[in-house]
Amino acid sequence: MSDHPELSGKLPLEFFRQLPKTDLHVHLDGSLRLETIIDLARSHRVELPAYEPPELRRVMNLGQNCGSLVEYLKAFDITLRVLQTEEALSRVAYELAEDAARENVRYMEVRYSPMLHTRLGLRLTSVVEAVLSGLRAAHDALGIESNVILCGIRNISPESSLEMAELAVAYKGRGVVGYDLAGAEYDHPAKHHKAAFQLVRQNNINCTIHAGEAYGPESIAQALHVCGAHRIGHGCRLREDGDLLHYINDHRIPLECCPSSNVQTGAVRDLASHPLKLYQSLGLRVTVNTDNRLVTDTTVSQELWHCHTRMGFGLKEIKSIIVAGFKSAFLPFHIKQAYLRRVTEDLERFSADGSIRAASAAPPALEGVPRDGSRPGAPATVEKAVN
Repeated sequence: MSDHPELSGKLPLEFFRQLPKTDLHVHLDGSLRLETIIDLARSHRVELPAYEPPELRRVMNLGQNCGSLVEYLKAFDITLRVLQTEEALSRVAYELAEDAARENVRYMEVRYSPMLHTRLGLRLTSVVEAVLSGLRAAHDALGIESNVILCGIRNISPESSLEMAELAVAYKGRGVVGYDLAGAEYDHPAKHHKAAFQLVRQNNINCTIHAGEAYGPESIAQALHVCGAHRIGHGCRLREDGDLLHYINDHRIPLECCPSSNVQTGAVRDLASHPLKLYQSLGLRVTVNTDNRLVTDTTVSQELWHCHTRMGFGLKEIKSIIVAGFKSAFLPFHIKQAYLRRVTEDLERFSADGSIRAASAAPPALEGVPRDGSRPGAPATVEKAVN
């Protein structure tokens, strides 16, 4: 019998580690290893509030409820101190991909804002190249596919957001697959950054926006109708506007849900009251992501396990969330087809009783596909599953 009654009869965390997964909403500067922060700080003589892991963990409120998004974001003041060199950026990108690969994340979209990494004089292009270098090295060594989403910051300036959008345009097809607006949501409306989104959409670049986390559904409506977002980051407060909810459902606009992070920032009271279950029951395309592996002290496997143990999701619903992740990726259509073919086959191995059948000997469906998805021709299968 489990020590926790709600876990009795539930599938173990290890089961979820073996499932194929995506992570579409993960911040580079919130997903470092704690030991790496300390190591980089000592190597580059960067001042930290503590140099012992337990104390630094306490100071940064890792995995602890912060009460607000603004308080939650204070941990980034520390992580950004050590992310000001090409070596650090490349290392952290590699380690993030390595950590994701260990739990069978097949595809990941890493987001960050290059302008936050120029304190020591790094050029914006050098920042982008360093991160891409780390992710490519992880791909070559471990097989995990990763792309980048560049971010504007709500609470800095529309001009700086436009500069990040220009950078996204310059790196389109070279590892950057999207543009995002992050940062403090309250009192910093997305409409002020409209020019940045006009530029990326004119260049046929995907965009997502943090919305409906620290502010109401009006923020989500603005992200969609003023800025033209293709996905919504978080969207916790979408349930407050039924008409908008059904619009998002009808147009198959994915939600990048990050349950534990939403509890930590005070966007929702606890995991049991998270709207994710309601959203999926109504038919919305919901994905589950980490947000910040370090700051929230989580993994994709843990988030899916929480969905199972704290929100009542069965394995069929978990598999649906996983498939939604691959459907929602900022990837060319035929690449999604290839992913979905392999992933749906793999998911059939996992049974609700916790048993796992042996893997097929078939080669990976994505073998030989370039990082930018430029292979001519498209697989003929699973077309229906992508729609």
